[in-house]
Amino acid sequence: MKVRYVITTLKKGVDPAAYEKWLREYDYRVARSLPSIISYTTHRIEGPITGAEHAGWHYIERIAVRDVEQYQKDLASPAGQELIRQLYENYLDRPKNIFFWTESIEE
Repeated sequence: MKVRYVITTLKKGVDPAAYEKWLREYDYRVARSLPSIISYTTHRIEGPITGAEHAGWHYIERIAVRDVEQYQKDLASPAGQELIRQLYENYLDRPKNIFFWTESIEE
């Protein structure tokens, strides 16, 4: 199973409570409707990140997907594009975010 991690930074002046409300009410709902996503959770980072205190990251997302190509298609769909538009226009500082794919190591 492929898992995508996204470590994010809020735009300057964004209220974390407003972002988290949008996340609960909109982002999670849309993500659950996309066929490629098995599970999606966002975690608030609390306290400093040892070795990266200067980075200023606020959240980490874990997105488990069935198929990476389908995930890309889902993000390119009207629902995916609207989610991305709202996310980056209103909440996240896109250039400060990092992301990467992982593959689980099975027993």
